[in-house]
Amino acid sequence: MDAKEAVRARFAPKAVLKAVTPEAQAAIPQALVVEAMVAIRGFPYRVGRESRGKMVEGVFHRIERPTRAGSTPTNELYLVDGGEQLQISREHFRIERNADGYQLVDRRSVCGTSVAGKWIGGEEKGGTVPLRDGDEIRIGVDPTPFRYTFISLE
Repeated sequence: MDAKEAVRARFAPKAVLKAVTPEAQAAIPQALVVEAMVAIRGFPYRVGRESRGKMVEGVFHRIERPTRAGSTPTNELYLVDGGEQLQISREHFRIERNADGYQLVDRRSVCGTSVAGKWIGGEEKGGTVPLRDGDEIRIGVDPTPFRYTFISLE
């Protein structure tokens, strides 16, 4: 593999999460959004709530997440949940790839996660469900604005 192919293999997305609602798109850091999608470049891919920010006149403003030598983030994607009742846990779910395909693992979230209409987690129970290309992921209790479509590119 030449140098360009190695770079392409490292940075090319393996899958994407596509925002279904405007609120879902607004929750993603804007630097990561391309046409309402965020790239997944590796697995496991962990998603949780952004807790670094401040409320100004009822609007949550994200604060740049500092990187420190030797520190490891707990999520690859930090979503903003500025609602009165939080839907997204700090460590909500992860997407894994294994020999059988993909699976979504609820990381003992408070409000749970739905994949293609099947609810898992909630009340800090956790759970695992198969994840297929085109499945809708709903984060939090219904009705939730945090809805994404999983699109596999492998």
